[in-house]
This record gives sequence, C-alpha cells and structure tokens, in this order.
Amino acid sequence: MNYDNNFYPSQREQREHQIKIVNRKEIDITGVKEVDSFDNEEFLLQTSMGYLVIRGENLHMKNLDVEEGLVSIKGRIYELSYIDQNQGEKAKGFFSKLFK
Repeated sequence: MNYDNNFYPSQREQREHQIKIVNRKEIDITGVKEVDSFDNEEFLLQTSMGYLVIRGENLHMKNLDVEEGLVSIKGRIYELSYIDQNQGEKAKGFFSKLFK
C-alpha cells in the first residue's frame, strides 16, 4: 500500500490525527496515544482527538507503531465513532469492564 509522506507524521510534529480507510477492509490511524482494548469485533483507541471506537468483523491489528502513534487494522469495518474527551474516563471504565 502506497501512502504519501504527509500521512505519517514525524516524531517532531504534534500527533496529528488522520484516518484512512481502504475499501472498508483496512484502516490506518495516526495520532494514536494508546490502544485501550481490542478484540475481533471492536477496538478502543485513545487518540489526540479523543477516544475512537472501531467496530467490525474479524478485526485484527496489522501494525502498531507506538513512537509514531500509528495503528493499522484489517477486517470488515462497520462503524467508527468518537467519544468526547470529557467522557473519556467514563468510556475507558465502561469498556475496560466489558473486556475483563
């Protein structure tokens, strides 16, 4: 997969948040601070723009680069939704209880 250099921010830049979806089968996300939880149907990511929930089928992590804040996920993508940052702690607590 070819991406232009603007999609991948360098460490010197603030973590800009971008999402690139290819045919609902692959998603690349920048600006990821932390992967809070994941399974084959749902990922919960903390990004520079708040918590991001990705739902789908047969989801698996293709790439994780913590230093660059890049996550790549493969599978059938059904939904992306953001949780406001002020609701982040509630979301984190809720999802962590689900995945215990």
